[in-house]
Amino acid sequence: MFDKILIANRGEIAIRIMRTCKQMGIGTVAVYSEADARNLHMQKADEAVFIGDSQADRSYLVKEKILEVAIKTNCQAIHPGYGFLSENADFCDMVVNEGLTFIGPSSKAIKTMGDKIAAKKLAQKAGVPTVPGHTKAITNLSEAALIAKKIGYPVLLKPAAGGGGKGMRIVYKENEIETNILSCRTETLKAFGDDKIFIEKYILNPRHIEIQVFADNYGNIIYMVERECSIQRRYQKIIEETPSVAVNELLRKKMGESACALAAEAGYANAGTVEYILDSDGNYYFLEMNTRLQVEHPVTEMVTGLDLVELQLEIASGQQLTIKQEDMNYQGWAIEARICADDPSRKFLPSTGMVTRYYQPKGENIRVDSGVNLGSIVGVYYDSLLSKVIAKGNNRKEAINNLTNALNGYHIEGLATNVYYTNAIINHPAFISGKLSTNFIKQHMENKAAKVDPPTQHLHHMALAATLVYHNRQNLVKASLKPMTTHVGGTPRPKNKFYYVVKGEKDVFKLTLTGNLDCENIRDWIIIVDDSKYHVITPEFEFFRRRLKLEIDKQVHRFRLNYRGNFLWGAYCGITRTFEIYTPKEWSLAHFMPKPRKTIEKNRLESPMPGMILDVKVKKGEIVHKGQEVVIIESMKMESGVASPCDATISEVIVKAGQTVETGDVLIKFKK
Repeated sequence: MFDKILIANRGEIAIRIMRTCKQMGIGTVAVYSEADARNLHMQKADEAVFIGDSQADRSYLVKEKILEVAIKTNCQAIHPGYGFLSENADFCDMVVNEGLTFIGPSSKAIKTMGDKIAAKKLAQKAGVPTVPGHTKAITNLSEAALIAKKIGYPVLLKPAAGGGGKGMRIVYKENEIETNILSCRTETLKAFGDDKIFIEKYILNPRHIEIQVFADNYGNIIYMVERECSIQRRYQKIIEETPSVAVNELLRKKMGESACALAAEAGYANAGTVEYILDSDGNYYFLEMNTRLQVEHPVTEMVTGLDLVELQLEIASGQQLTIKQEDMNYQGWAIEARICADDPSRKFLPSTGMVTRYYQPKGENIRVDSGVNLGSIVGVYYDSLLSKVIAKGNNRKEAINNLTNALNGYHIEGLATNVYYTNAIINHPAFISGKLSTNFIKQHMENKAAKVDPPTQHLHHMALAATLVYHNRQNLVKASLKPMTTHVGGTPRPKNKFYYVVKGEKDVFKLTLTGNLDCENIRDWIIIVDDSKYHVITPEFEFFRRRLKLEIDKQVHRFRLNYRGNFLWGAYCGITRTFEIYTPKEWSLAHFMPKPRKTIEKNRLESPMPGMILDVKVKKGEIVHKGQEVVIIESMKMESGVASPCDATISEVIVKAGQTVETGDVLIKFKK
């Protein structure tokens, strides 16, 4: 076994690899860029070495720098994690040529499986079902139009190199093919240094199912229970679970044996993941093979009890697999939510900033793999993934409940995240019933919430939580005035029943709080919300908490609460609400108050996100139309077009290509 390895990555995956290395007594060396100088992964390593500027192509993607650090620090191997150089065959060759071990498959396997066209041909050779399509890279636009017409719309444009959804486009109509091919080529060239793309049939409403395989250098190959990764945004997975409700034992065996056959055909060793799409009739088709550890590997670890990084290290060091296929089993159910720095309320635009408050949930069946902590800086240079929250249960319902409670208690401030959005997904009736597809978000979610109304009981829980905090704050104020009342004279008779009206964004609730006066600080309540009765036990309120744990009808529930002016904001089970709380007397007057109106200035275009300007597509004096794409911004490895908010003539172009901007910076001005 190795004495010391270099981890050629950052964030949560670097920390996760370090955790296993520490358990195995292996020393770790981290590399970090200027942007990561204060971040967590460099603090967790035994050694940390600076490798350059914030831009990945000047630091984490510079093969020579990574290799130089590994040699100078006397490392015996390099673990690439995922992303960056993890699927770079040239880097693998460089590592091996220097006498070090690359913790992953051979460069030949990386090259073959990394080329989606070559991988598809190999899958066909191995007898693995593939999606109908054209197996050669397209050479020109007219050829692409002919191929797409022959296959039949809709079609999917896919990069031949790389993965993670970068460069992929669905084309529904013939007149959309040219624009999408140009965009696809530009994005894939930038992401992978290769603009080859191919076309295949787009399967409507498929599930995304993947099989984890492990192979050693002695011909032993095993597969593990499948993972369902159908919940995706922009082809990026955000919820993963194992097993899948759509896969039975027979289908699992077929998919697993197909994955092993492909790995054998490729001469594969170490960890790999064979990804399939599954149609509504139970037919599965090869999608791609990822030649690395997957982001979602923790769910497999939760149900199998295995450490997949430990297996990687053992195989890379020359050991044989000690696990046989007949030994592979799983217990329970596990679900993972990816917590990302993007803003669901603003169409998932990237969010940056410093983490000003941070608390992650804990528990026997809860795991958090995080790359951030209090004080971490989140910038525009890298992927938006901050952490992963994973929950296990004896069954799927229990796993969902455990993950819901964990996400209710997850607390991060300083930048926008999708934590409440992921909670809304797993609490959606369609998710709970297991009706999943890669179009789930499009079909069931909009902006930052579900398209269906939340359960009434959830809203009741939020209303009573907000009211208890409000009531406690009022009591603390009264308690601070007690010394004054002794001088004024007379102590009012204590009350044990209180009445409130809670106004939400769409609802109005009437609450009655009845407390036990035997104790000075009432913790045991009977609360009636409209006509529903709840028994609630609170923690000892000594000060206002941003996180609140209540026992409601003998079940523990967690809430995120925050005062905003005269309003109380709450988050629970993926629902976010702002409440106004009144006494009945106050309410009779307050609900007639006018609401402020928001005005939007339309003579200028502001940047909706932080990032770098890639292209300005217009010039001064040009006439543009509402919705026309005028600026392209790159942020967190994603390109986004910014459209004109109106029909107008451009009076001034403020920015140029290569310039960095912050959210709210003026990009273009229009004539009024």
